[in-house]
Amino acid sequence: MPRFALLIDYDGRPFSGWQRQAAGQPSVQGAVEEALARLEPGPHTIAAAGRTDAGVHATGQVATVDLSRDWDPFRLSEALNWHLKPAPVAIVRAARVADDFHARFSATERRYLFRLVARRAPVTHDKGRVWQVLNPLDMPAMQAGAAHLVGLHDFTTFRSTMCQSKSPVKTLDEVTITEHPYVGGVEYRFSLRARSFLHNQVRSIVGTLERVGAGAWTPADVALALEAKDRAACGPVCPPQGLYLTGVGYPEGPFG
Repeated sequence: MPRFALLIDYDGRPFSGWQRQAAGQPSVQGAVEEALARLEPGPHTIAAAGRTDAGVHATGQVATVDLSRDWDPFRLSEALNWHLKPAPVAIVRAARVADDFHARFSATERRYLFRLVARRAPVTHDKGRVWQVLNPLDMPAMQAGAAHLVGLHDFTTFRSTMCQSKSPVKTLDEVTITEHPYVGGVEYRFSLRARSFLHNQVRSIVGTLERVGAGAWTPADVALALEAKDRAACGPVCPPQGLYLTGVGYPEGPFG
């Protein structure tokens, strides 16, 4: 059966997450699989590079699916987008891939972006797409705190108690924080890159760094929390709506 990779963009607000849920709970996976079933008799099961949580968005999710028909990739993406309407999910690209290519297991890195807006007035156009706080943050302090997290560490402190990963040891390749103008305030963007992430790791890190930026923690407190290897030592886990899966890396990119 021909295997295809799909590059998927979605707004996570209406969904209970990527993964297919019980009846009545909308998921991104379910929406795409239902669209596939309209092209070819199902059921279809697709595998994704990252199983994003409820409310989390993606601009660069990758999934693989086996189909009985050897579709032209462009026609496949166009047909799926037609059947996905009006759900806020889009197939940006489709590509024919080798039979041993797997969206999750072939991935060599994943990239996430977290958007945090500081302003007094409620956000309007970005409601549900950013985390809002009221006061500006100390970006150099957050950058100093983030520096303690880069590299190979035991991230027990920064993972959910429900995390199913076999090991809490991960290599975090990058944590970059940048500041951008925002009407009536400022936007902070946290970019994180690693081969793989633990459950809630990004949101735990951003929530902790926000405490540093607000002055409640010092940068050194981040190092102490990491060394504690104790979930209780983590700062607050920030809400999901500012989080985006922006890209997945492979030894040979399926989309050129």
